Amino acid sequence: MSLIKSISGIRGTIGGKSGDGLSGVDIVRFTAAYASLIIGRSGKTRPVIVVGRDGRISGEMVSRLVTGTLMSMGCDVVNIGMATTPTTELAVTGEKADGGIIITASHNPVQWNALKLLNADGEFLSDAEGKEVIRIAEDDDYSFADVMDLGREYINGTWDRRHIEAVLGLKLVDREAIAKAGLKVAVDGINSVGGRIIPALLRALGVNDIIELNCEATGRFAHTPEPIPENLTAISAVVRESGADVGIVVDPDVDRLAIVMENGEMFIEENTLIAIADYVLSATPGATVSNLSSSRGLRDVTVKHGCSYTAAAVGEVNVVAKMKETVAVIGGEGNGGVIYPELHYGRDALVGVALFLTLMAKSGKKVSEIRAALPQYAIAKNKVQLTPGLDVDKILESVKEKFADRDITDIDGVKIDFPESWVHLRKSNTEPIIRIYSEAQTMEEAERLAGEIKEIVNKISLDRC
Repeated sequence: MSLIKSISGIRGTIGGKSGDGLSGVDIVRFTAAYASLIIGRSGKTRPVIVVGRDGRISGEMVSRLVTGTLMSMGCDVVNIGMATTPTTELAVTGEKADGGIIITASHNPVQWNALKLLNADGEFLSDAEGKEVIRIAEDDDYSFADVMDLGREYINGTWDRRHIEAVLGLKLVDREAIAKAGLKVAVDGINSVGGRIIPALLRALGVNDIIELNCEATGRFAHTPEPIPENLTAISAVVRESGADVGIVVDPDVDRLAIVMENGEMFIEENTLIAIADYVLSATPGATVSNLSSSRGLRDVTVKHGCSYTAAAVGEVNVVAKMKETVAVIGGEGNGGVIYPELHYGRDALVGVALFLTLMAKSGKKVSEIRAALPQYAIAKNKVQLTPGLDVDKILESVKEKFADRDITDIDGVKIDFPESWVHLRKSNTEPIIRIYSEAQTMEEAERLAGEIKEIVNKISLDRC
């Protein structure tokens, strides 16, 4: 497996030779390159970097390499230990640090790990900054500190608590209503940090009846970690058989939220943002943003509230930039990523849980009833595996030409809009695949559209081989 380098960081499978998987050498090289960038941008000879990690088996090993490298570059390290991605983001600003590194491969399987790189605002690096880190690493253009200028490591284990307190302090989070509702909640923590912090959040919100599934942070994922329906059969059964009001599922670094309805069926992660946005807009009208691969449902509920919706290129950094530009009150991505600027500009499953439970408690509705009131779309998520030597840009350009008579958006891959449906093709930044997302009134139509596009892509690929 080749190492994947993108503007948001570096990701790969643990082990192997340098450049072939995420080896120790690669971890040191990219950490040193990032430190070099932060030293140059901050103007400080001793900047402060926050480091957090998810519960992966390789997390402690990678963390030691990262913290040691940062110290060797002359940086002081605030090590918050096992923590979620949004917790680490909050810690950067809370510690008045100059940047942060989150050690997580997000939804990737257990053999993967990654370094996600943050700026002083606790947000992902810009495109230019990310490319500069890659350049510095590839050129080995960094210098380690002299012995008298080595950095120090400080351990701070308070940030889970501080994150929870910050969520409880949000004006649209109603702890009293949640406690009064007496909700029974099942949680799948995927044996990572979510298994620790989500139950703690629920107890702080006044939820006393909690069913914990895979909540020991061993890093040995009980199932494929991406929170999509085919991976969540166990919690679906638990919710249905236990009579729970709702099931809560997060990915290994807890920036994505999936919800299970009281009947054991999936709420569908696309609806996470839509339902929460509907609640937020009812109290605080304003603009919304999601990415090109997200459901039209957010646009529909935004228009319903008399507000404006904007689509951004895929990627949290792009959504955040568009949210700031439009002064959006809420935004995110259709993978269950909720961004609520009232707290911070980052996908945050804790915020999503608190706002969704408040919606349940104040409306008195079952989760299935909340879903029934939302715009009814079905989205299919497919992919085409890439083979070495394929020119993805040319493939996408060929698809664009084939559908030239349709409404095309090409700020990120190619999105083709039809009157009652759409399809979006783009190269993944984290896996060697072309993602094909399609949405229509029914899943059958969405899958049919995706299948048609996959056939076209495969034919173009064969013609170019």
